[in-house]
Amino acid sequence: MPYNPKYAGLHFGVFDLFKIGIGPSSSHTVGPMVAARRFLREDCAKTRPARVQVELYGSLAFTGKGHGTDTALMLGLSGLKPETTDPDQIPPLIAQIKAETALNVPETGRIEFDPGQDIIFNTRKRLPYHSNAMRFKALDAKGTVLVEKIYYSIGGGFVQSEEETGRNRPQADLSPPPFPFDTAAELLAQCEAHHLSICELMLENESAYRSRAQVLQGIDEIWSAMKACIDRGLSRDGTLPGPMQIKRRAKMVFEDMNARALSGKDPLSALDYVNVWAMAVNEENAAGGRVVTAPTNGAAGIIPAVARFFDKQIRRADDKTSLNKFFLTAAAIGSLYKKNASISGAEAGCQGEVGVACSMAAAGLTSAMGGTIHQVENAAEIGMEHNLGLTCDPVGGLVQIPCIERNAMGAAKAINAARLALRGDGEHFVPLDTVIETMRQTGLDMAEKYKETSKGGLAVNVPEC
Repeated sequence: MPYNPKYAGLHFGVFDLFKIGIGPSSSHTVGPMVAARRFLREDCAKTRPARVQVELYGSLAFTGKGHGTDTALMLGLSGLKPETTDPDQIPPLIAQIKAETALNVPETGRIEFDPGQDIIFNTRKRLPYHSNAMRFKALDAKGTVLVEKIYYSIGGGFVQSEEETGRNRPQADLSPPPFPFDTAAELLAQCEAHHLSICELMLENESAYRSRAQVLQGIDEIWSAMKACIDRGLSRDGTLPGPMQIKRRAKMVFEDMNARALSGKDPLSALDYVNVWAMAVNEENAAGGRVVTAPTNGAAGIIPAVARFFDKQIRRADDKTSLNKFFLTAAAIGSLYKKNASISGAEAGCQGEVGVACSMAAAGLTSAMGGTIHQVENAAEIGMEHNLGLTCDPVGGLVQIPCIERNAMGAAKAINAARLALRGDGEHFVPLDTVIETMRQTGLDMAEKYKETSKGGLAVNVPEC
């Protein structure tokens, strides 16, 4: 039996699972940035603090520096939003904050803030609700606490305050969608009862909260941001941030592939392109560039690579709708993991990031290629079944090794899962709900050192420099 969903009856759609932001991590960069902005703009709206402090716990404390959490906090406290921040403007702003040991916030004026002292990485304590916890404090000139608030970054850029950790707090102000579902079985039943495909059902649900034209335009914007990220990643060389000085490879590999293409047909060239597209995105993510959370930054390369594979290799020139099917279907599958398990590497390991992205991409590709609802469900199940137990062990706390190559592997696995599903009739032995519940249980059983803490696996067996 599937796990009772934490978010029963709520709608998590395209624009929840796909969010434009900055790298290198949705839970360690995007989430803290959102929380910091919210704290200063909302929680401190009636006060004029003289100083702000932030204490980080759990995975944020262990890998926050490598994941850019300190930078994200400074950006959020300065009032910036992940979706509109220009990555090229980040270095000068951070340099200014460090030099002046202060934040210059239009609404509240100058606030003392020394990143070296006012961002505390507490590796000795874990707060109970989630490993990614932040405690914000606003102080007056005498050091008296004016406002104190705990926030949790729960994966994929989603943020909850301590008061919002109750069962149905997220999106509580939204009415239920016309075709609600909490499990894959319910999703299939709704499709069959109303003679809808999964993408058609998701479009109806999305259209309950914004116009259909806005939904389709939003999907176009997401896809455009993904393509721009791939292209930017293919044009950049040099080394990635951090002490390991990892060389970017996507541009070099891409140029070599194009040169080899002139000398003869390579039967596996399509796979090479999928690999390099995924790597290009995650090199951009590792460099703090603009990416689309899909459903997390650590797994941001899988869905763009698979979508571009479909766009370049399969989609007919006159086909204007299949990419919409891809993203709507992928979001439907992603919502099942969000409701019933986790998309947080700090909570479930990398099965919750790369595994979920692989499952979403496999389902989206199957839908775009004309698969039935049962073939789509089968593809999603295959995509996750063969990522169960995948650990999150970033070397040096950086989203580089094994994350960049892992996205390439996840994209290839998603394409293969779709092909396996499309070769069948949709009938299979293991339901998607069972695999999602298994993933949840595996995450609970997984040792903490394998869940984005850089305390186990490759993180302790590979020298950083």
